[in-house]
Amino acid sequence: MIHTVQRGESLAVIAANYRTSIQQLIAVNRITNPNLLFIGQKITIPGIPDPNSIPYSIEISISLKRLTLLMNGQVMKQYPIAVGKMVTATPVGDFVIVNREPNPGGPFGVMWLSLSKIHYGIHGTNNPASIGKAVSLGCIRMYNEDVVELASLVPNGTKVSIRP
Repeated sequence: MIHTVQRGESLAVIAANYRTSIQQLIAVNRITNPNLLFIGQKITIPGIPDPNSIPYSIEISISLKRLTLLMNGQVMKQYPIAVGKMVTATPVGDFVIVNREPNPGGPFGVMWLSLSKIHYGIHGTNNPASIGKAVSLGCIRMYNEDVVELASLVPNGTKVSIRP
């Protein structure tokens, strides 16, 4: 996958967001000075497929508290979700799923799908009554059975668009 460097990003931030190492990014991209990045620079992220090669995409509406799964641009399914509360809002932007972990423990339910923004993901919940509310620390919460279904369909590299 190719990441385009944005304002304020460093190689360390990019590595953390994609759960890879700075050393891997330096090697794969033949970077001679890791402190010299420029806005718009293309960085190859190893181990994540090109999102444009994946027929699935996810659109999240924070205000509607709804996750929509699309296949080739057509709505496949919609799921109710919980989102971040006012002081810990869900980030708006375009991300990809970078990895996953079944049964992560704690409040994350039965599945965790990491987004390409460190500390954020789509996950299950041990508090199903929270679905439909703005109560999380910024993550997208789903019913456990829904996140398992979603995870069985979408591979790493799937585009996730989060809008207000």
